[in-house]
Amino acid sequence: MMKRSKKNPDVGDPLSNSDTRTGSSELNATKPSLSSMKSMGLLLAVLMVASVMFSLSVVLRDPPSDGVAEADAASRFLQIRLHPPGIDSDDGLSEKKEQLGDINLVASSFDKESCLSRYEASLYIKESPFKQSSYLDYRLQRYEDLHRQCGPFTRSYNLTLDKLKPGDQSDGGVSGCRYVIWLNSNGELGNRMLSLASAFLYALLTNRVLLVEPGVDMADLFCEPFPNTSWFLPLEFPLKSRFNEQSLLRESGNSMLAYRHVNFSDQQKLFFCEESQVLLEETPWLIMKADSFFLPSLFSISSFKQELERLFPEKETAFYFLSQYLFHPTNAVWGLITRYYRTYLARADQRIGIYIEVSESGNGQFQYLVDQILACGTRYKLLPEVDRQRHLPSSQVLNQKSKAVFVSSSSPGYFESIRDIYWENPTVIGEIISVHKLSHKDYQKTPRNMEYKRAWAEIYLLSCTDVLVSTSSWSSLMDVAHGLGGLTPWVLNKAENGTSHEPSCVRARSIEPRSQVTLFQSCKD
Repeated sequence: MMKRSKKNPDVGDPLSNSDTRTGSSELNATKPSLSSMKSMGLLLAVLMVASVMFSLSVVLRDPPSDGVAEADAASRFLQIRLHPPGIDSDDGLSEKKEQLGDINLVASSFDKESCLSRYEASLYIKESPFKQSSYLDYRLQRYEDLHRQCGPFTRSYNLTLDKLKPGDQSDGGVSGCRYVIWLNSNGELGNRMLSLASAFLYALLTNRVLLVEPGVDMADLFCEPFPNTSWFLPLEFPLKSRFNEQSLLRESGNSMLAYRHVNFSDQQKLFFCEESQVLLEETPWLIMKADSFFLPSLFSISSFKQELERLFPEKETAFYFLSQYLFHPTNAVWGLITRYYRTYLARADQRIGIYIEVSESGNGQFQYLVDQILACGTRYKLLPEVDRQRHLPSSQVLNQKSKAVFVSSSSPGYFESIRDIYWENPTVIGEIISVHKLSHKDYQKTPRNMEYKRAWAEIYLLSCTDVLVSTSSWSSLMDVAHGLGGLTPWVLNKAENGTSHEPSCVRARSIEPRSQVTLFQSCKD
């Protein structure tokens, strides 16, 4: 969660805690004179009349106009007292709730009940060691103002939309609004989230309004991130039926429109060159198809560098802050997340997430991978070591620590193997270990909409752990999980020709997704 306003202390009712009883010394006091009693009576009468008039003025006044939403940004944020429903006192969350107290970052214009995750996320995701820059907060508020002014169905949006009509040769800058339309690639959820966060940062840097093609599931997965407006591209958008006809978009001849497929092919990487950005400056409509995490490459564009340094003094935190700002699970997904977390993970002293990417290798590779995960975990004290010689834990162990291991894998075999090891053998120093997996169902036989909900829930639960171990540095699901949670994962070294490497795993360079990969950096070649 991202801090968005100053904290306002609660103000109690001065009458609720005061003692209104009269002491004996007051009963024996000298009685007031007749003139002073008349004066007091007159004063009380005046106060009663004023009170009645004020009450009538409140009841009968006109309802607030829509213009209230356009007030200064500072007035849009208020103190929220956090009272998440259904959290029991013994589930491990009540103490964290008490520590958090008042959370003062959610805009007053949001409806709490429509998106509980926006208000409750701080109870589940680990407290961040990173501090958000005040400049990022300021720019996000400015962006929200721009989105409300230029968003779908506003007068400015309609004026700019008219410029796409055939034969319209009038000035395209009448409304002053420019847009970037992010196309839903219908690929893996992790890739979509990585590219969408990248597209939003690009919109922020270029003062464009981000509009998202919703596809069939985006509205079921994510709450609206911006208050009093929508980030979804209207179904009535005139070119929507032609989004897949790339040749028509490129050859439209309309100076109001540009199409870019942003990836790292030799041709498309020119998007990150200064000359390309200059050409796009006057184009009101930029349609962007992106299926990769191109956010780090925006730092290579010279005209963006100074702004990016102010937004993110620690470069690696860019996705962390943007993902927590943009991606709030809908209530349907939040229910899946919170019910599972409270049941299996909340009471543990430490939570370890393990992501296992399944390959097509045989049984030999399966056992090798399990052994490597355990070797990595025990070497760096992420997982407890088991004692295969004893059958019972030592009776000398005091203050036993509990650890919950959350395994994310499309194959249940890995989960079962790790679970059985800790079930069949005690740990060396007596930790209490529980091993869990979100679902044993075959994702291939799950309805597609529910498949994405489970994938989003799994990403979020991984981000709520204290430590992450991954078998792959190329998983977009894992990238989003550790980027969203602000976690630097441990990544297993890949075996070559069946031979393992030492050490069995290494720490990633940063919390940034794809931090092991060098992306396009220069236009000078």
